[in-house]
Amino acid sequence: MVDIESTIITLLKSSAERIKDYFNFDTIPEIELDVPRESSFGDLATNIAMKIGRQIRHPAKEIAHIMADQMKTEIKNPPYEAVIKNIEVGAPGFINFFLKGESLYYVLDWIKAEGGDFGRNTSGGGVKLNIEFASANPTGPLTIAHGRQAAFGDSLADILEFSGFRAKREYYINDEGRQITLLGSSIRAKYLQLLGEKHEFPADGYRGEYITDIAKEIMRRYKAGKRKAPEKFFADYGYKTILKGIKEDLKEFGVRFDIWSSQKKLSSSGRIKKALSILDKNGLLYASEGAVWLKSTKYGDEKDRVVIKSDKSYTYLGPDIAYHMDKYKRGFKTLIDIWGPDHHGYIPRIKAAISGLGYDKESISTLIVQLVTLYRGRTPVAMSTRAGNFVTLKEVVGEIGRDAARYFFLRRKRDSHLDFDLELAKKHSLDNPVYYIQYAHARISSILEFEKRESKGVKGVKPDPGLLKSKEELGILRMLRQFPLIVLSSAEGFEPYRLLPYLEELAKGFHSFYNKHRVVSEDPALTKARLLLAECIKIVIANGLRLLGVSAPTSM
Repeated sequence: MVDIESTIITLLKSSAERIKDYFNFDTIPEIELDVPRESSFGDLATNIAMKIGRQIRHPAKEIAHIMADQMKTEIKNPPYEAVIKNIEVGAPGFINFFLKGESLYYVLDWIKAEGGDFGRNTSGGGVKLNIEFASANPTGPLTIAHGRQAAFGDSLADILEFSGFRAKREYYINDEGRQITLLGSSIRAKYLQLLGEKHEFPADGYRGEYITDIAKEIMRRYKAGKRKAPEKFFADYGYKTILKGIKEDLKEFGVRFDIWSSQKKLSSSGRIKKALSILDKNGLLYASEGAVWLKSTKYGDEKDRVVIKSDKSYTYLGPDIAYHMDKYKRGFKTLIDIWGPDHHGYIPRIKAAISGLGYDKESISTLIVQLVTLYRGRTPVAMSTRAGNFVTLKEVVGEIGRDAARYFFLRRKRDSHLDFDLELAKKHSLDNPVYYIQYAHARISSILEFEKRESKGVKGVKPDPGLLKSKEELGILRMLRQFPLIVLSSAEGFEPYRLLPYLEELAKGFHSFYNKHRVVSEDPALTKARLLLAECIKIVIANGLRLLGVSAPTSM
């Protein structure tokens, strides 16, 4: 089995060594291979010339051309002649490699041997990683914005686990503070109004219909018995009811959490005071204007931040500092926080606090997931009358199903606004990308089942991949061998989205192949080779969909 990546990296190292004296540099940067965004740019590409160019302040494209010319001479000789067909230079200095068709056949044995593990890698090195996401305050149902974060975080966790990390999913429950108090006063006001009392609703209270539902539930359970109950009763009852609904919605969405952390428990444990005392001991807290401030500007923040207000209550930052310290204390070496765009300015102060506590600020990555706009075709979806002023995740999943919802929430990079077309997501047609991919998997399953049932004389015939010579077959082979690199790239870039265009292209490649060539034919040897190809496509599609939290049906 030829290790194509190692072979090409060896060739690149040899070329870089030869130009060291010419360009006067001592250290060769790390050589990385990636899959070009378009097939016209080759099968593999490297930015090594651009890295060297930045290092020595020289045009990368000139370096790339010199390296490519050297390597074109080398690829006429073993072992490169069996692997590399051509080398080209692309802007702004990429070196692109085009592989020979016969060098691709080995991927079929590789996929068959690995099966559900094909694409798995060890880049995470067993590092214990905490990924916290979708942590909505339990003051209302999960919205579509939380749904996007949930789909993103859960898929990213699967990809990281597939890449050798020991990832744990965590949900942080903000079960105390002003918003919980306001939730209680909102439910209490609605409860008293339902009892016929004239009671003013809080001006900034929660007004969704779910507030009325909770108040009605308290009425059914207690009648008028909670008329004089304190707001704390309504706050506790409300957030626990809402949190139960959140857990149910996440389960229906196929999202699981390993850890549910309570801010209330964090506060009562004394860990907030402990974290702030460490910052104080390190000279990073000071008193001013009756409040206590964190010297976050010392670590690059635009201004210092209040952690304890003049009324002695904590700002959001105080508990968050303790919460992050607690993650490190629990043995996590790498932290990932997934937040909405309204938290973008919060990143520098958290990194400052982590540095002040003595941890490496590079050990935490804060990923911002942008918002979602729902459409029906070209028409924006009006606000939900059920939820009051937002569209819930439960509504979307109920209308289009889990698979389509998860896939469509991942259809853009996390830092791009997402336009979510409900009508397209519901379509059971090849216009719908998730249906298109699932249909490829189901169609292959049907073919394999047909062959197994009919057995067109291929039993005992050993598959010969060398018979796969058509343009469509070679194109698929190239795509199949790219899958491990796509997974690795998705893990390293914290970006599940990269799997989607890959799977769509692979499905397109299969459908095109199927429409032009018969898989099961009168030629037993060719049939066996094409059945092997189809089975490997099926394995890769299933592996990719699994990492996205989407099912791979065997019939549709």
